[in-house]
Amino acid sequence: MYGYFGKRLRVNLKDRTVTVEAWDLKEGEKFIGGRGLGTKILMEEVNPQADALSPENKLIFVTGPLTGTPTPTGGRYMVVTKSPLTGTVACSNSGGYWGAELKTAGYDAIILEDKADAPVYISIEDEKVEIRDASHLWGKAVTEATKALEAENGEKAKVCLIGPAGEKLSRMAAVMNDYSRAAGRSGVGAVMGSKNLKAIVVKGSKKVALHDEANLKALVSADNKKLRENGVTGQGLPTYGTAVLVNIINENGILPTNNFQKAYFDKAEEISGETLAEKYLVKKDPCYRCPIACGRYCKVDDIEGGGPEYETVWAFGSDCGVSDLGAVIKANYWCNELGLDTISVGATIAAAMELYEKGHIKEAELEGLSLEFGNAEAVIEWTKKIGWRQGLGDKMADGSYRLAEMYGVPELSMTVKKQELPAYDPRGVQGHGLQYATSNRGGCHVRGYMISPEILASPEKLDRFALEGKALWVKIFQDLTAVIDSMGLCLFTSFALGAGDYAELYNAVTGGKYTAETILEAGDRIWNLERMFNLQAGIKPEEDTLPKRLLEEEIAEGPSKGWVHKLDELLPAYYELRGWTKEGVPSEEKLQALGLA
Repeated sequence: MYGYFGKRLRVNLKDRTVTVEAWDLKEGEKFIGGRGLGTKILMEEVNPQADALSPENKLIFVTGPLTGTPTPTGGRYMVVTKSPLTGTVACSNSGGYWGAELKTAGYDAIILEDKADAPVYISIEDEKVEIRDASHLWGKAVTEATKALEAENGEKAKVCLIGPAGEKLSRMAAVMNDYSRAAGRSGVGAVMGSKNLKAIVVKGSKKVALHDEANLKALVSADNKKLRENGVTGQGLPTYGTAVLVNIINENGILPTNNFQKAYFDKAEEISGETLAEKYLVKKDPCYRCPIACGRYCKVDDIEGGGPEYETVWAFGSDCGVSDLGAVIKANYWCNELGLDTISVGATIAAAMELYEKGHIKEAELEGLSLEFGNAEAVIEWTKKIGWRQGLGDKMADGSYRLAEMYGVPELSMTVKKQELPAYDPRGVQGHGLQYATSNRGGCHVRGYMISPEILASPEKLDRFALEGKALWVKIFQDLTAVIDSMGLCLFTSFALGAGDYAELYNAVTGGKYTAETILEAGDRIWNLERMFNLQAGIKPEEDTLPKRLLEEEIAEGPSKGWVHKLDELLPAYYELRGWTKEGVPSEEKLQALGLA
């Protein structure tokens, strides 16, 4: 058995029972692992119409066949569940070291069922699995709780947990690991909190069996060389982290500013990756087996820790009109400590700022705090209020869509399927906008990163305003991303590697027979399975859209001036390429071809 251990752990939190199950490895052949396998389990075991925060929902931690192996970036895991933020399938990806540790404990996945009667945590040390009391940890922030768990379980233990935001069921709550790594999006931390589960602590001592170790060694050497020689993965990301994008995106006139009211920020240089490296960087902070090392560890005043990433810099920076990078680092720190998704939190604060600007939120609701665009201290204080659900922060804790809807103006929420859009204005990147609209987990940039060809010229430069051929590019990128997520690798490897490279790595580890073509077919299968879950959950194809502002209001200034997103021209071609009906539903023929009928 290569790449997989063929075992998954089922934990019923109510009954406090633990069962080790064998699973059919033919599922690995069809769905690879990670995101694909997790969605398959979710589809089989959870009613798509179940309340996401009810005991009927399940929380699935799942590794890929390449997790815990010597493959470049082979340390990632996924958290799969029904999202309390969107109602769609949630599948949040995290790096660090926890995922590899779970794999070397001998498990491909953990399926968490029902709800504990009181706070608990799970301790896993190879075959020894215990459900322990966590009442002494409930209410503690991430660093304090992690250190306490390391003291109880040994310093080599790897800790995955929620912060106070997850305990308080914020729909923006993240699952944190290794102090500052996050399975951040879609509110997976709230599902963990709804089950009264504070943490999962893992210590593993096993080795993942490899089918062809000599061939894998040669492939790893060749792929690492490609990553080192690539301009993005070998130079930009290692030197400046993901925030290297700030100036690039701004220069193209697609850096959303003041809640997407503008697309150019005249103070972008002050929050750039270059400024971060010059003024605040302490050291690089790489994940398991990562030759890229894009992670940052920064310090400002008496606060230090992992991050911030580009999306975080944008969310608390230009989207809130803030040019104080020190304040952004502090807001990021509090997201890590409280267990919050930085993208959704920053974007929700930006939406609240526009609600205040337009008179919907009144001064009396602010309790003396500012909600004006450009106020650096505001992003820090409102992040804390959101995490602890205090005052107006209680309303904000469930995301910008519910907040704006509460005030009667849901159109001021820059979301797709109720999840906040990330840091690229789709009016100036037409393919990326199509990807936003069709993402199976709502507003998301990492379900098909069209910024690669439309801005970064990888694997080739596309005209970012052109429509022709974009639907096909989006489909290919979405399918390939599903494969990468399912294998347990980092999306950033795709700047230098292609479908054939991933197929070769998979085959060397598992003994599989994938080609570049068939591995993309596996990605197509995973994408369609997610679509089926969403349709059964009541997510309508009409929700494959963008905020009204981005479809109707032209960018007023900057390099993308005059553009809106032309989704109505792109979506029909996308549906046709997917093999879906004109209404956006997978056809019976398509499902038959993928073995999903």
